[in-house]
Amino acid sequence: MSEAGVTYRAVIVEADGGSRGNPGPAAYGAVLRDAETGAVIAEEGTTIGRATNNVAEYSGLVAGLRLAGAYAPEAEVEVRMDSKLVVEQMSGRWKIKHPDMKPLAMEASRLAPFGTTYTWVPREQNSYADRLANEALDGTRHGVTVLGSNPDADSLIEELESPEETPEHVAAPARGWSAPAGEPTTLVLVRHGVTDHTVEKRFSGGLASADPGLSDDGRAQVRAVAEWLSPIADRVDGVVSSPVRRTRESADILAEALGHAVDVEHGFAEMEFGAWDGLTFDEVAARHPEELDSWLGSLDVAPSGGESFRVVEKRVLAGLQRLLDHHPGRTIVVVSHVTPIKTLVAHAVEAPLEAVFRMELSPASVTVLSFFRGGPDGTEQRASLRMYNALPPGSDPFSSPARW
Repeated sequence: MSEAGVTYRAVIVEADGGSRGNPGPAAYGAVLRDAETGAVIAEEGTTIGRATNNVAEYSGLVAGLRLAGAYAPEAEVEVRMDSKLVVEQMSGRWKIKHPDMKPLAMEASRLAPFGTTYTWVPREQNSYADRLANEALDGTRHGVTVLGSNPDADSLIEELESPEETPEHVAAPARGWSAPAGEPTTLVLVRHGVTDHTVEKRFSGGLASADPGLSDDGRAQVRAVAEWLSPIADRVDGVVSSPVRRTRESADILAEALGHAVDVEHGFAEMEFGAWDGLTFDEVAARHPEELDSWLGSLDVAPSGGESFRVVEKRVLAGLQRLLDHHPGRTIVVVSHVTPIKTLVAHAVEAPLEAVFRMELSPASVTVLSFFRGGPDGTEQRASLRMYNALPPGSDPFSSPARW
């Protein structure tokens, strides 16, 4: 997504971070600029709890790269920071030795487009990002600000208030596919709000997990989604939730705003992480290194006592079929988790399951899928992806990139 339909050829990420105490209360600032004009596209200042200066600086880098990926996905990226450590390490000239730095550097490397360059600048040339970090520490700002409107946010209500898609709006039909029969079933998929585990980047699974509840921030995130959806409440026919605590709590907030009771679908629970549940990535790497190496990027390997992506896919698609059978032609809000939602998206666009490794999904984000019936006997299914990873205006899409 490029801002308001604008395509940027090149962008500059300015990032900074700091703590008052080192370690102490910490925050970061990140700015995304159009390299040609210098105009600010988006900016963020967010607190991260207690951390060191270096962790805060790396967090600012990650946030800036996320801004670039969201608002200038096709642009060349130059990162400018006044942290010599971060610039030299990300440029590959210095080794990364501190354990707190390694996962952040890995995340930054994953987010950075090929050819991203890193430039050290004097502190006075990084004052914008520094100001954002200090404003976050002072409590005067929190989250992302985007110049102009948020195209995803503005279009959600338009999408759901408009007439349902007609056959020509669906992807080119396969041979033998005839016009859809009746109204589609539309799923408004909502990821739950953040928990303490989300913020701490801990594995949090389904029903067999430690089952953390929403944090205060998580409840606020979901209330923002509920307010966003409330204008189309009359179009919503039901609310369905995974049985896991954080999704039930999110669904209760949404259901109250939309005027529905909550139904439970066990198929939409999060992947079970078994022995890894409640651990950070680094803790899993230390305790289960061989198992983690086998699991990364695999669809068939499961953590000890957990589920593989293939197993989750089977469970999620069974839940989807039950939902489609029980709510034909309806619009249903479904509150679930990262893995089930990405699995549903891959299924809807007929992408291989490996596509889940190429998707990011923010807490309390909204994804919309419509499922049509057609074919000679009206039983074949086709799906349309109408929206992905959209957030309410003024929400904070990048403060916690946690996957679970």
